[in-house]
Amino acid sequence: MTGAPFNYEDFAVGQRFASPSGRMDAAAIKEFAAEFDPQPQHTNEPAAAAGRFGGLIASGWHTAAVTMRLLMTGGLPPVAGGTVGAGVESLNWPRPVRPGDVLSVKTEILETRPSRSRPAYGLVRFRAETRNERGETVQEMTSTLIVPRRAAG
Repeated sequence: MTGAPFNYEDFAVGQRFASPSGRMDAAAIKEFAAEFDPQPQHTNEPAAAAGRFGGLIASGWHTAAVTMRLLMTGGLPPVAGGTVGAGVESLNWPRPVRPGDVLSVKTEILETRPSRSRPAYGLVRFRAETRNERGETVQEMTSTLIVPRRAAG
């Protein structure tokens, strides 16, 4: 996404954003898992085929990392001063991500409110749904950003 970075005042409840897409491949799934989530369903194709998912799947943490990348490339507008999260309220993986899946993120702004403790900032709460090319939701996340407010005057 291009354009001027967003300040708190540029966000509004109901705004929607959509990311470009990114393809997941078996090599990247195994590489991520080998370092961060070394479980057979993520690292070993024969073991994964015999397991409960019937094949290799991406770690949920890999899906979350890819979602972050997609959020930064269009799933959210650029934020003045850089994107800073206040936390993740919820994170769910209702379906597995498999090699060959093409992921994209749709984001909706749920709430905006000025910060009580830091008046130069506002809080922007959003919901992001990561979907595969079949439109199936593979990750749901609700999170809050800390966004600078425009300087008065």
